[in-house]
Amino acid sequence: MSASDRMSKRVSGGRVGFWLLMGADRRVMAALLTLTVFAALVGLGALDPVPLSEAMLKSDPAQTLFQGLTGAIITSVTLVVTLSQLVLSQEMGPLGDQRRRMEGAMQFRKDSEDLLDEDVAPPEPSGYLRALISAAETRAERLKERASGDRDADRDLRDYADDLIDNAEKVKGNLEGANFGTFDVLQAALDFNYSWKIYQARTLKDDYGEAFAEHVNDTLEELLSVLRALGPTREHIKTLYFEWTLVDLSRAMIYAALPALIVCIGSLLFVGTPEGFTGATLGVDDALWTVSAAVAISVSPFSILLSYVLRIATVAKRTLAVSTFVLRETDRTADLDE
Repeated sequence: MSASDRMSKRVSGGRVGFWLLMGADRRVMAALLTLTVFAALVGLGALDPVPLSEAMLKSDPAQTLFQGLTGAIITSVTLVVTLSQLVLSQEMGPLGDQRRRMEGAMQFRKDSEDLLDEDVAPPEPSGYLRALISAAETRAERLKERASGDRDADRDLRDYADDLIDNAEKVKGNLEGANFGTFDVLQAALDFNYSWKIYQARTLKDDYGEAFAEHVNDTLEELLSVLRALGPTREHIKTLYFEWTLVDLSRAMIYAALPALIVCIGSLLFVGTPEGFTGATLGVDDALWTVSAAVAISVSPFSILLSYVLRIATVAKRTLAVSTFVLRETDRTADLDE
């Protein structure tokens, strides 16, 4: 699979950056962010020559902090849930609108079934995407069989077909057993870079169209039709995934908000006085351990929000154009010569 196919190669930061932004389970990512906050606070507090318990005797930094966090938790959770409901409300509407949407979806499935190697398209998003990619792979195999000469046109066509077949096999393997609602289906769709393949196929037709036999040009046009169908299919899967994720985000923030509020309010009531913190653990003031843990739990809803938004924003940025536009810098000549 070439660098222009794999999403992990197109995201800045390499494999680690891709894992943090998109690949990791969002719950794991939220936990890592929360632990980072805790570790950073403990580290900074340990470097302070004045223990936190002594600082709390002169002022009330913890009280001020937890007062602000309490209001921020209530406001942020309310705002996120409201925005999620506004987005999801677009799926609701009168019967006529729902009927037109249904008719449009059925018409698209009927049109694309003419391109598939199956009489009836699979109902699952992963199965439907897999069928389209299989159809593209079948056309590429036909192109490879029919480009048996030693001309530059035949060699370039075989190279293009080999790259597409290799990409299709790996994406189909990733789709095997993938369930919608997880990131696996969308990630597989993103790893099949249909826009670049359309550009390469059109370039081959423009450069060698007259040199190709008629049946080769016909097969290439069939392949282009399948690749064009992948555009709206991927966007539909992405839209469904975003809506699914917004529901998960709202639910996760509500679940995290209650313990965060309890810790915040409890800290306001019981941590404001430093008299109970007279010792140290592992050389670190007990007050610092307690306040850092309370702050980390209190910011857990924000960690959840950030972890989900990072993935949504990254996917949205990489899939802005539903067309043959490639929204990144590329070396077209080098890629076509590979």
